[in-house]
Amino acid sequence: MTTQIENSELPQLLQSMADEIHDSLAGKNPLIIGIHSGGVWIAEALVDILDIAFFDAPLGTLNIAYYRDDFTRIGMHPQVKPSDLPFNVDDRHLLLVDDVLQSGRTIRAALNEIFDYGRPASVTLAVLIERNGHELPIHADIIGQSVNLSASQHIKLSNNDGLKLEFTTNGDAE
Repeated sequence: MTTQIENSELPQLLQSMADEIHDSLAGKNPLIIGIHSGGVWIAEALVDILDIAFFDAPLGTLNIAYYRDDFTRIGMHPQVKPSDLPFNVDDRHLLLVDDVLQSGRTIRAALNEIFDYGRPASVTLAVLIERNGHELPIHADIIGQSVNLSASQHIKLSNNDGLKLEFTTNGDAE
């Protein structure tokens, strides 16, 4: 069964995620890190909802392009931007944010990069969408919504005129 998500539902999904983040990380002075680019957009939205005062530092961003194990298959993105972690991660509670969790490869790459910066006390993973088909044993702690899609279906977050989810089948918009 395929679950479609209406774009009008995004604010409720983000609010639900923010509520769960508040409940699970309150009092831990977490640092928030978004994975470029969709994870950064979701992290920015969560910071707006929770208020930057909830977090102990400005939003950090990761670009994991050089940490991916499949870049020879998918190619390097022509506009690779550097990561920006304006804080020390050692012994800190981190909230790692991404848009869509599918194979788990992006999260594996993000964790590798984070550990190059230091050793956090904990990492909580929050994703807007968790879809079926994990290749690696990686699961999110905080999930906006889970969806089941066939192998020919894809979901992508865009941010041209606000956040929008796009479902495609074999490259055609649904």
